[in-house]
Amino acid sequence: MKTLVLIFHPNMGQSVINKRWKQELEKFPDKYVVRDLHALYPDEKIDVRAEQQIMEEFDKIVFQFPLYWFNCPPFLKKYVDEVLTYGWAYGSKSGYKLSNKIIGFAVSVGISEAEYGPNGQYKYTIEELLRPFEVTILYIKATYGSFFAYYDIEINSTEEWIERSIQPFTQYIDGL
Repeated sequence: MKTLVLIFHPNMGQSVINKRWKQELEKFPDKYVVRDLHALYPDEKIDVRAEQQIMEEFDKIVFQFPLYWFNCPPFLKKYVDEVLTYGWAYGSKSGYKLSNKIIGFAVSVGISEAEYGPNGQYKYTIEELLRPFEVTILYIKATYGSFFAYYDIEINSTEEWIERSIQPFTQYIDGL
């Protein structure tokens, strides 16, 4: 079964990690369907029904994005608000179209992991910052597949460091 990977990066051309992850996934079209939502909807006018139909086709869905002001990019929030609608994703007898699907998150993070947590500069772990996504997944009766985070993008952007992310990234997705 293929995995749907929905990428939300506001500037893929300037990306370091997300662009490389996308390239890696696209090497295996038999395993992954990759959708760069900013490229598909440059005006951010989402074809809601098309997106819902695509999500219905997969048992595993990954949202991939850079951590953006300790949250997701604005277009991902808009996507969730518009696509996960009442009567489709939740709230009625005909809803819950994503129930029993596994949904996870692949997140690139600019700062080191040590800065996130009670003793770090930002006081909260990535797990805590992503908690609203976990609650959303549970609310729509899907299975939360946890998250993969790759840190230090602002500090380490060497080719070797970027390539080191590929194996754990793909292992995370394949392990959902």
